[in-house]
Amino acid sequence: MGSSRLSEFSHTFPAVRGIQSGRPCYIAMCPMRLIPKIFIFDEEEVPPELRAQRVINRSRIPEMASYLVENREDYTLSAITASVNDQVHFEPLADTGVAVNLGLLSVPMDAQILINDGQHRRAAIEEALRGNSELGHDNIPVLFFIDDGLKRSQQMFADLNKHAVRPSDSLSTLYDLRDPSSSMARYIVEQVPCFKKLTEMEKSSISNRSIKLFTLSSIKLASRSLLRKGAKDSISEEEMALAAKYWLRVTEAMPDWKEAESRTVSSSELRTNFVHAHGVTLHALGCAGADLLSQFPDDWKGKLDNLKSIDWSRSNSELWEGRALLHGRLSKARTNVALTANVIREAFGVRLSPDDQSLEETFNHD
Repeated sequence: MGSSRLSEFSHTFPAVRGIQSGRPCYIAMCPMRLIPKIFIFDEEEVPPELRAQRVINRSRIPEMASYLVENREDYTLSAITASVNDQVHFEPLADTGVAVNLGLLSVPMDAQILINDGQHRRAAIEEALRGNSELGHDNIPVLFFIDDGLKRSQQMFADLNKHAVRPSDSLSTLYDLRDPSSSMARYIVEQVPCFKKLTEMEKSSISNRSIKLFTLSSIKLASRSLLRKGAKDSISEEEMALAAKYWLRVTEAMPDWKEAESRTVSSSELRTNFVHAHGVTLHALGCAGADLLSQFPDDWKGKLDNLKSIDWSRSNSELWEGRALLHGRLSKARTNVALTANVIREAFGVRLSPDDQSLEETFNHD
C-alpha cells in the first residue's frame, strides 16, 4: 500500500477509482466517526468567496441529527462530495482487469479538504455521534475530487447546487412514511373518492389543463388545520378517521366537485370560475372545520350542507375580494385563508374566536 510513513500519516479507505471530466475521482466508504475529524472546516484556510457559499444553517442540524439517532436501524444518508488539495495515493487490488479500479485510497492527514456538497450532513453526523456513538461504526460514501489548490472548488459547488432540485411538497408527502401528517394525507385521499380521483399526487401546483382539482400537499395542510396539528405532531387512527369523514361530507356538499369527479364539468373550468377550486378554500375549509368539530361535536355533519348556500363564484367580488382574492387573483396568504374561513364559519353557524372576530372587524372597517 506504500510506505509505513504514508500509512502512519494518512486515512485509508476501501475505494473505487473513476474518471470525470478527464480527472480521476474516488468513491470511498468512510466510517462516520472519522467524518468530523477529516472534514475540518477551517475558515482561516478557506478563501472568502468559498466561505460565503458554505455558511451552515445551524437550525437544520438538530433535526438532521435527531433523524439519525431516532432512526438508528432505518436511516438513509447520501454521499458527501469533497475536494482534496493534495495528492492522494490509490493502491489497486490488481494490475489488470476490473480490479484495477478497486483498491485502497490513502488521504494525507494534513491535506486540505473542502466539502462541495454535504456540509450539513457532516455537522449533523458530528452532533448525532454525541447522542449515539454506535453510529460511528456505520459508513457514508464520500466522493473525492483532486483539486490542486482548490481552484475548481467554487465552480464545483455552484454546479452541484445549480442542478439540485428540491422535490415538491406533494411528492415528499407521497413518499414520506415517517411524517404523521403525510400518512394522514395519503389515508384521506384513499378514503374520499372525490379526492382519490381529483388529487395531483406528485406536484404542488396544478396546470391549467389538468383534470385534477386538489394537490396532496394542500390536503395535508388543510387536514392539519382541521385537527389543529403542528407539522411534527402525532396523529391517532381515530383522528385520521375523523378527518376522512369530515372531508367525505364536505365533498358531498360541493356539487361542483362531484361534477368534476364525474367529468360532467372540467376542472379547469371550475378553477377559472370558482374560488372553491383552489388551495385557499381547501385550507379555509380545514380551519373552519376545526371550529365546527369542537363546537358541534355531535351534529357537525348536518351543518356541512350549508356549504351549498355559499356563492363560490369568482365574479362575486363583493364577497371574495380581499378574502380569497387580491385584485382578482387567488391568494393563499394566512390572512386571506382566515378571512375566507370566516365566510365558511358564518355558514356553519360557529362562533368566531377573538382573533378571527378582530380580523373580520378590521376587514369590514377597511
